[in-house]
Amino acid sequence: MLKFALPGFLAALTITGVEAQVAPDTLVPFVLREVNISVQRENIRRLPQVQGTYIWSGKKSEVISLEYTDANISEKTARQVFAKVPGVFVYDMDGTGNQINISTRGLDPHRGWEFNIRADGIMTNSDIYGYPASHFSLPMEAVGRIELVRGTGALQYGAQFGGMLNYVLKQPDTTKKFGLESINAAGSYGLLSTYNAIGGRIGKVQYYTFFSKRLSEGYRDNSGSDYDGQGIVLQYAAASNVVLKATLLRSNYVYQLPGPLTDAMFAANPRQSTRSRNFYNPEIYVPSLSANWNISDRTRLSWTASAVLGERRSVMFDRLATIPDTINRNTLDYNPRQVDLDHFNSYTTEMRLLQEYALFGRTSTLAVGAQYMNNDLNRQQQGKGTTGSDYDMSIDASGWGRDLHLRSRNIALSLENRFQLTDAFSVSPGIRIESGASKLSGKTSYYDPVDLPNTINHKFALLGISADYAIGGQQNLYAGWSQAYRPVIFKDIVPGNVYEESDKNLKDASGYNLELGWRGSKGRLKWDVSAFSLRYNRRLGSLARYNGALDTFVLFRTNIGDSRTTGLEMFAEYGFRVFDAVHISVFTSTAWFNSKYLGDSLRVSSTENRSIKGKRVESVPEWISRNGLNIRYNNLSVSLLYSYTGETFSDPLNTREPSANGAIGLVPSYGLLDLNASYRVRNLTFRLSINNITDKQYFTKRPTFYPGPGIWSSDGRGMVLSAGIRI
Repeated sequence: MLKFALPGFLAALTITGVEAQVAPDTLVPFVLREVNISVQRENIRRLPQVQGTYIWSGKKSEVISLEYTDANISEKTARQVFAKVPGVFVYDMDGTGNQINISTRGLDPHRGWEFNIRADGIMTNSDIYGYPASHFSLPMEAVGRIELVRGTGALQYGAQFGGMLNYVLKQPDTTKKFGLESINAAGSYGLLSTYNAIGGRIGKVQYYTFFSKRLSEGYRDNSGSDYDGQGIVLQYAAASNVVLKATLLRSNYVYQLPGPLTDAMFAANPRQSTRSRNFYNPEIYVPSLSANWNISDRTRLSWTASAVLGERRSVMFDRLATIPDTINRNTLDYNPRQVDLDHFNSYTTEMRLLQEYALFGRTSTLAVGAQYMNNDLNRQQQGKGTTGSDYDMSIDASGWGRDLHLRSRNIALSLENRFQLTDAFSVSPGIRIESGASKLSGKTSYYDPVDLPNTINHKFALLGISADYAIGGQQNLYAGWSQAYRPVIFKDIVPGNVYEESDKNLKDASGYNLELGWRGSKGRLKWDVSAFSLRYNRRLGSLARYNGALDTFVLFRTNIGDSRTTGLEMFAEYGFRVFDAVHISVFTSTAWFNSKYLGDSLRVSSTENRSIKGKRVESVPEWISRNGLNIRYNNLSVSLLYSYTGETFSDPLNTREPSANGAIGLVPSYGLLDLNASYRVRNLTFRLSINNITDKQYFTKRPTFYPGPGIWSSDGRGMVLSAGIRI
C-alpha cells in the first residue's frame, strides 16, 4: 500500500495485483488490476512549524478550511465557522453577516479588536492605536481558509493579546486561463446573496477577482442591511524564485440599527425595534503591494506595503432604550440625530527574513522582521444631524462637536530563533521591540484641548519563548509564554461629555499569555488539549471623582486594575466508517474559563468607588462548548451542531438584577442547535442551513457603548439555501 497526503485531505491509495516480468533491455506494458482511492476531508488542522517567513513551532494554532465546510458561510455564522476552535466567544448582535465579532480567552469580542486581523497576511485593523476594530468585512465565500494563532505567537506579527486571525483568500485554478465561480443564496428575513469570481493564469500573471452583494431585511424590525464587497488580486512571477503581488479589497455596507431593548421589551417581543432612524455605514479600502523572494533553499525574504483607508459613518438617535424616539411636541418633528464620522488613514510597511542554518548537525531557523506604521485617525463627532428618517449624514452650520486627530507613529523590530536541539525537541525564544507615540490634536466643544491627554507613548520590549516536543510522528507537546500589550485608544483618551474626565497619565495595558498543550492523532481519534493563563494588567475603566468646578462627581477614565483568565481548551474528534460508504464523525470543542479581577482593582458604583477584587470579568462565561455530528454518504454531507454558552455579567460589579434600561444585568446562558447539509455533484454545490432549529430567543452581550447600551436580540430560527457552480 502507498499512502500520500494532500493539503486539506487525508487520502490513501491502494494498488494491488501488479504482475509483470520484464526481460533485460525490454519495454513491456503492465496492467494495474485494481486502484482504490479513499479521501477523508479535513476542515481543521494546524499550521506547519515554519511557513513563509514565520515560525509557528510551539504555538497553539488552528487552520479552518472552508472549501468543504457545511457551515452557513453566506451569513458568516461564526459559531459554525469556528465550531472546532475551543473557546471562541461569539458576540451575535448583527445576524446579517456583516461583521464577525469574536474573542478567545476572556477578551473583548467587539469587532475582534483584541486580534491582529489580516486578509491574505495584510493587516485590516482600522487603526491599531486609535480604533483597533476591523471594520473591513470580507465575504466568507471569498475565503479559502482561516488561520488563527493564539497570543503566544504575538512577537512576530504584533503585540495583541488575542493573537493573529488571518483570512486567506481562495486561489484561482492556474491550469486555466479563465475560471468562474458563482454562489447564490436566499433565506429567511429577506436574505438574497450573490458571490461571483473569476480567476486563472495567463503566462506569468495569475489573477483572481470577485464581487459580492448581500441584502437582508433582518430578524428584527428596522434592521435591514445592504452589503457589497469587491477584490482583485494580481500575482506576477518575475522570476522562478520571485513573486510580486498587488491587491485591492473593498467592503461597504449600510446597516439599519434597530436599537437596544430593556429586559421587559425582550421578554414581550425580542424582534421589536426601539429605533427606526439609526444607520451605520463603514466603507473600507485595503490596498497592498508585496514581494516574496526565495533567495535560496534556506533563505526567504518578504516585503509588504499596505493601507487601511475609508470611513466609519453613523447617524443615530443615541439614547437608552427607555427613551423613545418620538415626535417633539414643540417642533412637530423628530429630534435631530447625532452624526459621527471617522476617517481612517493607516499605513504599514513590513519586511521579514527567514534563514535556516545548520547548528549541532540539525537545522535551526531564524526569523527577523521590521515594521513601520503611520496612522492618522480623524474623528469628527457630535454633529447635529437632520430630523429625517432616511440615511443622511448632513449636519447643520454649527459643525462638529468634536474634530480631533490621533496621529500615531511606531517602529517594531522582532526576532525569533527556533533551535532544533534534538530530532524531537525545539525551543524558540524571541523578542519584539516597539517604539512610538500617539499624539492628539484638535477641538471639542466642551473641553479645552489642554485638559486632554495629548501624547501616549508606546515603548515596549516584549519577550517570549515557545517549545515543541514531538512524540512519534503524530503527536507533540507544545508550550509557550509571550508578553503582549494593548494601546490606550481614542475612546479612552477623549471624554464623552463635560461630566467625564480622562487621566492625563493613562498607561497602555500589558500582560502575557502562557499555555501548555498536547495535540495529535491516533487511529481514528485526533485531539488538541491545552491549559492557559492570560494576565491583563492596567485595564481601562472609570472611577468616581469629585470635580470642584462643577460641584459634582464625574466619571474619571483611568487604569483601574488587573485581571487574570485561566482555563482549559479541549478539542477531540473521532471518525469511523459504516458499510464503507458512510463516514461518521463526532467532535467536541469545549473550553472552561476562570476570569477574575485581581488586587486593588476598583470600579465606580454611583458616586462610590468599590473594590472588584475576585469579581468575574465581563462577557466571560465559565463554559463554552460546541459539539457536532457529521454524516457523509458519497456526495452528501449532513452536520448537526449544538452550541452552549454559559451565563456572563455585563459589568465588573457582577450585577445580576437588570437595570430598568437593560444596560446592566446578567446575560443568561443559552444553547443552540444548527443543521447544515451540502451536496456536491461534479462542479455544482448545494447547501442548506437551518440555524437555531429550536427558535431560541437569546442575546449574547449588553454592550456599554456602540451600538447602544441595552439588549440586542440575536437571531431566531432561520433557513438559508445556496447553490454554487465552478467552471
